[in-house]
Order: sequence, then C-alpha cells, then structure tokens
Amino acid sequence: MDKPKGKIELRLGTRASLLALQQANWVKRRIEDLDPEITVTLVHIRTTGDKLDIPLFKVGGKGLFVKEIEEALARKEVDLAVHSAKDLPAVVREGLTLRAFPEREDPRDALVSQGGKRFEEIPPAGKVGTGSLRRQAQLLNLRPDLEIVPLRGNLDTRLRKLTTLGLEGVILASAGLQRMGWEGRISEFFHPETMVPAIGQGALAVETREEDERVRKVVEMLNHPATQMSVLAERAFLQRLGGGCQVPVAGYARIESGRLILTGLVARVDGRKVVRGKEEGPPEKNKELGERLAGDLLQRGAGEILREVYKKA
Repeated sequence: MDKPKGKIELRLGTRASLLALQQANWVKRRIEDLDPEITVTLVHIRTTGDKLDIPLFKVGGKGLFVKEIEEALARKEVDLAVHSAKDLPAVVREGLTLRAFPEREDPRDALVSQGGKRFEEIPPAGKVGTGSLRRQAQLLNLRPDLEIVPLRGNLDTRLRKLTTLGLEGVILASAGLQRMGWEGRISEFFHPETMVPAIGQGALAVETREEDERVRKVVEMLNHPATQMSVLAERAFLQRLGGGCQVPVAGYARIESGRLILTGLVARVDGRKVVRGKEEGPPEKNKELGERLAGDLLQRGAGEILREVYKKA
C-alpha cells in the first residue's frame, strides 16, 4: 500500500473521558509510529452521552457517545475519529465510513466485586450494578435472585459506585479495565458463551470521511482484517434486528481455523426469555452470516421480544 508523502497533520476527534483518551492516545501513537511524517492532535468533543445522568437505554442509547463527533467530522473540524465500536449505531452517518478496526482487545464482560467474590459466591438478593440491559437480562437469566442496580458514568465512576452504593459487584467490559491498567480489580471473567458480549465490545473503530483519500491511506495501516470481519458480522446482525439500547441484544464473532463463528442473543429485560443462536462460514461472508443469524432468531421468538419492547417504548 502506498503511503501519503510529505508532512501531514491530522486532528483526531475523541471524547474526553479517561478511557476515551487512553484509546485515542493509543491510535495517535500507533499512527505516528507507523509514519513519523504524521503528527496527530487530539480534539476533545463532549457528546450527548457525556451530559446525561440517566441510564442511556431510557433515551435511546445507541449513538449518544458518537453524534457530536460525527458532526465535527462531517464539518471537517476533525480529520478522523476513534470510537469504542460498541457505542456505534448500526448505521453510520451518510458521507462517513468506518475505515479501520485495530486488533480487538479482550471482548469479555468482567465482574469486579467486594472482597474478590466470584459470581456464584454473591449471596441471594445481592445487589449487582450495570448500566446495560444486555448484561441485566443475562445476569437475571443466570441468577434471577439478584437485584440489579442501574449504573451511569464513566468507567472510574462506576468502579467507585461499587463502594458508595454498597454493591456486591459491578459488571464491566474487561477491555476497558485492561486498557486503563485496572485488570487487577477483576474478580472473574465471564465466558462469551455464558455472557454474550455487546456488538463490537473490545474493539475500536476509526471513522473518516468517505471521500478523504489522504486520511484513508493513513488509517488503513491500523486495520486488523480478522477484527474487521468479526465486527462487521456483529453489526450486520444488529442492523438486521433493528436493535438499540432499549433491547437486550448481544453478538460476538471470532475467527477460528479459517471460519467465522458468530453467536447472537436477544432477550427480555427480565431475563425470562432468551433466544440465542450461532452461524458460521467463510469470514468474507461476514455480513451475510450476521443477517442470516438475525433472521433465524427473529423467526424463533426474537421478533416477538422486539415488538413487546417497542410497543412499550
């Protein structure tokens, strides 16, 4: 691949949370290491999601950490943006494109608990915090005896609430904890088949303007094809379902022995009904596999769950 020639200065749009800045600085360093002729400057952008103090699913959730950053990118106030892939809506803004997916971090959910308790050691009626309906539904499906406490705030805020709210534990993405160097706080990892991760969990997505060839050549150096094909399968699954933060939808794809394996799940919020399935095939058929799995789940009861949720919304 031909790299752009001459000195280049790029403005990278990012949220200003500790985790977002850690991720953005990683992208900055990676680009500058790959091509010393490039200088990357971070531009902090406050999003709607950063301003809210209520659970995101109550206001539509998906895209709330992305909207203002995409607007700045479309207005050419920044040249590229980095997002947590799980924050992205199923369809990106017209004129923009997800140009690169760096190699995925650990996709699993993790338990951070008082005294290092494992999940099975949390006592009946124990309070467990999460801001995700996906996690809530799967937790209650595994342990209907638990009390789920809604959480809001950045990663460090949610960790503090473990103590301030008197919780037995909180469920967080292990990738965020590891990126921050806080993996020592983790009491237990959930296997992705036990607690199916969020669409795109553990992956970063670098977004650019479609027509910007100069930036395309820079950003494509960051792309990890296996991560890209896996996340695109998950996103095709989500798009076919039409799901958002108001519905517990989960999906996780991986490539093993040259085959893409996609696990998907749709559940009622109370965890009493869970529809899950699996598809596998050639990695280059990622979108087709995602759409096919969604169609299968819709026929087996996911459609009924989605209709119930949107009727109440």
